[in-house]
Amino acid sequence: MTRIHSFPPIAAGSAQRLILGSIPGKASLLARQYYAHPRNAFWPIIEAVFGISATLAYDERCAYLRARGVAVWDVLKTCTRTSSLDSDIDAASIVPNDFAAFFAGHPGIQMVYFNGAMAEKAFRRHVLPALPDAMGRIPCVRLPSTSPANASFSFERKLQMWRLLEHQPHADGPR
Repeated sequence: MTRIHSFPPIAAGSAQRLILGSIPGKASLLARQYYAHPRNAFWPIIEAVFGISATLAYDERCAYLRARGVAVWDVLKTCTRTSSLDSDIDAASIVPNDFAAFFAGHPGIQMVYFNGAMAEKAFRRHVLPALPDAMGRIPCVRLPSTSPANASFSFERKLQMWRLLEHQPHADGPR
């Protein structure tokens, strides 16, 4: 098994919404970019929801997300895993990211969105019990995973559910 580590968050101090994955897959780890697998629907969904072109350079896409009040991070700081599948994560190896510090540094977070079931499960099991009460009361919603492994959901069905992000308050940034 390989020990893997997550990336720093994409986040401005003024973030209002937080999208959480579990931990980067192999393609993302190699590219050092969130959601780098070419068949992952994350960036095409972000383009449809926020008008941030998926063809922009990664740093530009991240800047536009920050300008829109959207933060992106992973629940897990580190774990061991044999493949890119969340189901291959060794549960005994999980170390979560420091969410108490993240939420303290991003007090405007009003909503947390999980990119799939594993992110939600890991957050509820490894993070939520350790959070101070006020931080633990931030509303959370599980969205369908944008991973190509989630083939039971079409792109259109994923997009329809991810459009929830449109209805949350956000910073006015460049489009």
